[in-house]
Amino acid sequence: MIPESPLLFEPVAMERVWGGRGFETSLGKKIPLGSIGELWEMVDRPEAQSFVQNGHLQGITLHDLWQNQREFIFGSLHSGNPSDRFPLLIKLLDAKERLSVQVHPPASKAEELKGEPKTECWYFLNATDEAVIYAGLKNGVTRKAFEKSLQEKNVEEMLHCLPARKGESIFIPSGRLHAIGGGLIIVEIQQNSDTTYRVFDWNRTGLDGKPRILHLQESLASIDFEDFQPELTPASASLIADCPYFHVEKRTLDIPLNVGRQNDFSIVTCLSGELECLGINLKSGGSMLVPSVLINPTLVPKDAETSVLITTLPAFSTSVRTHPK
Repeated sequence: MIPESPLLFEPVAMERVWGGRGFETSLGKKIPLGSIGELWEMVDRPEAQSFVQNGHLQGITLHDLWQNQREFIFGSLHSGNPSDRFPLLIKLLDAKERLSVQVHPPASKAEELKGEPKTECWYFLNATDEAVIYAGLKNGVTRKAFEKSLQEKNVEEMLHCLPARKGESIFIPSGRLHAIGGGLIIVEIQQNSDTTYRVFDWNRTGLDGKPRILHLQESLASIDFEDFQPELTPASASLIADCPYFHVEKRTLDIPLNVGRQNDFSIVTCLSGELECLGINLKSGGSMLVPSVLINPTLVPKDAETSVLITTLPAFSTSVRTHPK
C-alpha cells in the first residue's frame, strides 16, 4: 500500500539517572513516570523497535520497512546497502544532570572490543544559560596525563569544555571523548549503535544506588588522544553534519519547502514553530520519515519562526566522505 503522508513513529522512552521531565515540560510530549533521559524517535535494534503510528502502514516496524519495503519506502539509492537494520538512530536527550564522560569505539577497534562503532551529532534544541558540553581533550593532554587523572579522579581537568547555546551543534566522531552537561535538550542523529564505554561518572551512583560500571580498558583503546579542542557549529550554519553515515542540514521555512527526493527518503525533525506536510502536523521535537514514493511532499510552515533538520542517508556506494575533527 502506498503511504499518503510522511510516517510518524511511536517514541521509545528510556529512563536514565541523569534524565528528567523536560520532554513533558518543554516539548509537551507524553512520557512515562520517572527520570526519562532519552526518547528513541526512530530505532531498529533487537532491544528496541519503532512502530509506524499513522496511515495504511500503522503497526509495521521500521525493521520490516527496511527489510521488506526498502526501495518502496527508502528509495533505490539504498538497495545496495548491506545493513540488515536501518542504519540510523534518531534520539531526543533530556540531560537534567550531566552525563558520564564516555567514548564510542572507532570502526577500526569496534570488532576487537566486541562493540559497534558510533558516530553522532548533537543539535541543542533547548539550553539553560549555564549549559556546557565536554568534547575532546584540552590542548597538550597526553595519554599518560589522562590515565593519571583517572587514578586521581580529576578527569574534568583534562576535558575541553564549551558553553552550549540553543541552535548550536557539534559533530562527535567515534573515538572522541565527550560528555553532555546538565540543562540541555538535544536532538541526536547517530549511527545505529548502542555501544558506549563509560570512562568517568563524576563519582555518582546509578538508579540502583550503586556506582555505575566503568569501561576503562575499552575506553583507553578507543579514545583518540590527538583530538584536541573541537569547535561548535554556530547556530547560523545550515550544514550540521556531513559524514559517510549521515548528512544533516538545517532549514528555516520562510516559504513552503518541497523535500521530495528522487529514489531517496529523508527524515524531518521540527526544531521550532510548527509545520504541516500532506496532512501531518509536526511541532518542536517531532520527527517524521518522508518516503521516496510520496509526490511533492511539501513542508508548509504554520508559524513564522519554523525551522527543521533534514537528515539523509548517503547511498552506500558513494559513502566515502569524511568529516573534519
